[in-house]
Amino acid sequence: MIRRTAMSASDDGARRSWRVLIAALLSGAAACSPSENGPPSSAPIGADRVEAVAMGNALTHNGVSYPEQRLVLPINDLPNPYERVWPWGELPTGPIDPGDYEARASFIGIVEGADGTIYALSRCMGNSCEGRPEAPLMAFDPDGRLLRAWGERLMNSPHGLGIDREGNLWVADQGGHQVFKFSSDGELLMTLGVAGTAGDPPTGLTEPTAVAVAPNGAVFVTEGHNNSPDARVARVSKFAPDGTFIMSWGRTGPGIGEFSTPHSIAFDSQGRVFVADRNNNRIQIFDQDGNFLDLWYQFGRPSGIAISADDRIYVADSESFDFHNPGWKKGIRIGSARDGTVEYFIEDLEPTTISHSGAEAVGFDSRGNVYGGVVRRRMLERHVPRI
Repeated sequence: MIRRTAMSASDDGARRSWRVLIAALLSGAAACSPSENGPPSSAPIGADRVEAVAMGNALTHNGVSYPEQRLVLPINDLPNPYERVWPWGELPTGPIDPGDYEARASFIGIVEGADGTIYALSRCMGNSCEGRPEAPLMAFDPDGRLLRAWGERLMNSPHGLGIDREGNLWVADQGGHQVFKFSSDGELLMTLGVAGTAGDPPTGLTEPTAVAVAPNGAVFVTEGHNNSPDARVARVSKFAPDGTFIMSWGRTGPGIGEFSTPHSIAFDSQGRVFVADRNNNRIQIFDQDGNFLDLWYQFGRPSGIAISADDRIYVADSESFDFHNPGWKKGIRIGSARDGTVEYFIEDLEPTTISHSGAEAVGFDSRGNVYGGVVRRRMLERHVPRI
């Protein structure tokens, strides 16, 4: 039986997080310690955000109030300490021609293996793998040279990529309603869901958008990509390491513990579950039993989330524009998963009048580089630290 979200403890953690965030807002120029996976921290969110954060009609949970998203002023005016390299990497067809749109691939996931290999998930030289012969999964060396590719004729619309502690790769196939587990050399080890058929756990999945594996091996899948307000499914489902279904939580809606297109999922060093609640323009944070912990608006309209071992959070916003999230710009926001401060912003190349043009997926490597998986412009971007 699918269990709905438990709305129990953790109000103290939520209060603490918002107190820390507002303190950071007031400090304005406070400096943070250097990160292992990026340049040294700069000033967090500016003090001009405070009034917007502290006022307005609020969502309330266990006595804690969260501001209305529309009253949070846009976070666009932060430094960008990276140099963009695009397009990055080569495809099975050879080096990427920046001027040949049809010869490029839409990338929707990036992770780094323990040996420095960069794994990327594409949509088969198009925006879908349906009927196409190309391999969606690719492995690159640190310089972008293609090492191998696999997964041909297995997926419909790949959408999310995760990696576990053993180096196995997990793929969410949104269009095929399945999740696949591969070894790093391409062997298929496990399949969740029924090919081409939307359903509910324990046997089925509906439009899985992302997959992440906790340190204990538990597998978490976000489901539901239907953008309509009355979408049937919007949830997180949890499975044991062997694929046995454990629980689900969430439903469609704007409330706490509800989602509208849960688009990405990641864990911080404490094991907290971060969900990109994209169409609600927010990140929701839970424990691994589905208990609500916190709510963040300051990272924009999140399509992708990645969190490093030292709790550096990278959030890809591919959809903020004049209609979806007025005033906000598309790009990658980088900050702290511990207290929610936003420190850097890598702005997208295209104007805010165009939707879906920025990076949907985001990743990082041990050398401090940041990666964006771009769907509409079909490419991988690499952002190299300037210092």
